[in-house]
Amino acid sequence: MYQKVCLIANKASGQNSRDAEAIDRAMRVFGDGAWRVDWDPSTDIGATVEGALKDDPEIVIAAGGDGTVMAVAGALLGKCTPMGVLPLGTFNYFSRGLGLSEEPEEAARQLLSGTPHPIRIGTVNGQAFLNNASLGIYPAILRERETVYSRWGRFRLAAHWSVIKTFLKFRKPMKVTITTNGDARTQRSALIFVARSAYQLNSFHIEGEEAIDKDKFAVLISRAETRWELFAMTFRLAFLGPLRGKDYELLTTESCEIDVHRKKRTLLAFDGEKRRERGPFKFRMSDDNLTILLPEGHADA
Repeated sequence: MYQKVCLIANKASGQNSRDAEAIDRAMRVFGDGAWRVDWDPSTDIGATVEGALKDDPEIVIAAGGDGTVMAVAGALLGKCTPMGVLPLGTFNYFSRGLGLSEEPEEAARQLLSGTPHPIRIGTVNGQAFLNNASLGIYPAILRERETVYSRWGRFRLAAHWSVIKTFLKFRKPMKVTITTNGDARTQRSALIFVARSAYQLNSFHIEGEEAIDKDKFAVLISRAETRWELFAMTFRLAFLGPLRGKDYELLTTESCEIDVHRKKRTLLAFDGEKRRERGPFKFRMSDDNLTILLPEGHADA
């Protein structure tokens, strides 16, 4: 059982009563040797983590959704201190993939008895990500989702509505050049989704788990080119499972480069976060390991 526990939380969590209560409940389980560090997303997460490590915690807990967890993970990449996750987000794909409970007390108990395990994670242009990174319609959905959330709150129904609104605004697919293993191909696609979460893929009945198990990316290239094809693909995604070859192509690779043929910056999404960047977008598996805490009975990440 770990005694010195440092919990890093998004500063905004203190303003959200649900998240604040969840953190308080977990901290009571962690005990008197635990302390909390608040991170302001407008500041450097690396500096926050380095400051926390000066107090020699046995483990660092990232409290938040996938975006917060991704930020802390990137700062802990190559460090010896294990990272645990206290899930507070809407989807929590990474923590679910690790077998962590969404109940704060139970998750805290799992982490206190957890086993350190090294993993490699994905990077795009040096930015770490745990679940996925994408170009095209999905980053646009995330942008629309923020607008919907600000008006209606963070509900799953609101997330689904943001998908519909984005599809209705869709005009034409991207023209991209994808290079893997020295071979380049140019094509059009509405979405390129680079996955590192077997749990997320399995949740939507999408192939690619084998690539993740081999420490590689599952690169999904949408074949939909019109809004109606996107709606049809989404319907199958929700109720039947998308069809490889009809809805998407699957590439398995440890690295790839994607160049979007446009003059403007392209919206890139990674673990729910997003920003505009100029290509090419270089996807690589991390050279350094991230040490994570696996709950008892969970053999792999």
